[in-house]
Amino acid sequence: DDTDAPVEYAAELKFDGLAISLRYEHGLLVQAATRGDGEVGEDVTHNIRTIDAIPLRLKDIDAPVLEVRGEVYMRRDAFDALNARQRANGDKTFVNPRNTAAGAVRQLDPAMARARPMRFFAYGLGDIQGWTVPPTHSALLDAFAAMGLPVNADRAVVRGANGLVDFHRRVGERRDALPFDI
Repeated sequence: DDTDAPVEYAAELKFDGLAISLRYEHGLLVQAATRGDGEVGEDVTHNIRTIDAIPLRLKDIDAPVLEVRGEVYMRRDAFDALNARQRANGDKTFVNPRNTAAGAVRQLDPAMARARPMRFFAYGLGDIQGWTVPPTHSALLDAFAAMGLPVNADRAVVRGANGLVDFHRRVGERRDALPFDI
């Protein structure tokens, strides 16, 4: 009887960035949108295409539709370097990495977006047509990595409440040393 066996959880970080949905059709990126009001997002495809970490074509995927959800963010060191350049040029500095990334994604000029050192982590799914979803969240993240999408390595499958508490403690000890905000 395994009814008392500890539940397995996929534990991962909550990134402090901007939520984005990437729509791939037959493996090609066709649209990127912000979450917006939860129903309708802003089309930001022109700027998302400037983020080198986001593949324009997925590896070995030909599903009619695969919508990948993730977070656009800016590393702290890149943010600091950007502000140093702003100061050197006599321009105003930015307040924090999250707002800077969010503003860059919404720029009208893709060249301005490209000048902002943005990154991306994939973490979830939206619309899916013609693709079999892996049986676990951890397997989904592994599938994303195999497609060429960046996923964060700070994740684990843990058992029970004690596993969750331990993961939280380990991340908490390293939080200030992470290269991005969570």
